[in-house]
Amino acid sequence: MKTTLQQFLDTQKANHLYRARAVVDSPQAAELLIDGKSYLNFCSNDYLGHANHPKLAEAFINGVRQYGVGSGASHLISGHSRAHHELEEALAAFVGRPRALLFSTGYMANLGVISALLNKGDHVFEDRINHASLLDGGLLSQARLQRYLHADARDLLNKLGASKAQTKLVASDGVFSMDGDLAPVKALASAAQRHNAWLMIDDAHGLGVVGERGRGVLELLSITNAEVPILVGTLGKAFGTFGAFVAGNDDLIETLIQKARSYIYTTALPPAIAVATLASLRLIDDEAWRRDRLRENVRLFRELASQAKIPLSDSETAIQPVILGDVEPTLQVSHGLKQQGILVTAIRPPTVPQGTARLRITMSAEHTSAQITRLIETLHTLGVGQ
Repeated sequence: MKTTLQQFLDTQKANHLYRARAVVDSPQAAELLIDGKSYLNFCSNDYLGHANHPKLAEAFINGVRQYGVGSGASHLISGHSRAHHELEEALAAFVGRPRALLFSTGYMANLGVISALLNKGDHVFEDRINHASLLDGGLLSQARLQRYLHADARDLLNKLGASKAQTKLVASDGVFSMDGDLAPVKALASAAQRHNAWLMIDDAHGLGVVGERGRGVLELLSITNAEVPILVGTLGKAFGTFGAFVAGNDDLIETLIQKARSYIYTTALPPAIAVATLASLRLIDDEAWRRDRLRENVRLFRELASQAKIPLSDSETAIQPVILGDVEPTLQVSHGLKQQGILVTAIRPPTVPQGTARLRITMSAEHTSAQITRLIETLHTLGVGQ
């Protein structure tokens, strides 16, 4: 076994696909401290700057004082605290749904929903570049998994029409995590309704930041609950905490409580996390200026990048990928940025398709105009856009 594992690791290194971790010594922010050196941080999902917000920190500390550190058990044993229950009610109200159910991670939420609703003989249709958790949920369910062309509702419609399955589910990201573009949710909903299929949208990167009130892609595109009966959100991105939730009607949530193995058989989130997340929900409404600033930062980045002839994707969200194609030059630019004190992750296959290696640049409300300008100037110095 040792030889086999070593061969795998050697192959990863030879193909420039080996992954390594950086050890961060500071809170999440526009600047991070790593090994005693400060770096500009352009690769975090903390879009609103909530992860180290003093009001969230205070709420978390108060939650620890009231509930302790751990939940001690799963939700269905003795781990479901009053804080969890209040957060579920608040999340349901936030997204305008009858019910919400907390999961310990977004990955577990997607695995739990799809595997609970589908069985062998059913059919699940997924966007070709969906997040790995959605794809893995489809595989785990043992239903037939079929992937349609990216953001192509016509291809989905054709595939739905050819399916003989009685139970069908369509699953898509709301904001695609590596491209930053939006799913054509209205068209997906029309296709799903035409063929009596559920539509499930994972709006991990939209909730909190997209839409006038930060209610996500469904708010932005004026999508009704009936069009998207299953909504998934994560708490570790714009909300700044940890965990995930699924929102829908009573029957959906009660079914997940009975059948979703990734909900039933795991320890509940620490209650203090729930207390902090409640504070985050209030801040999303009370500090709307953070969304405004994030949008301005995205606008500034795209304007400066265009002037510098840096290749841009079709994204107006906080995720701004610069697709360079081959792995080795993408890594070289990422390393060059780090040498200049800027963190931007190089995203490589299999996370993205072959030939589409990229710099996944993410904007935050905490970035300043000077920091964004420095990023563009450094990219230009490293040959990107020339």
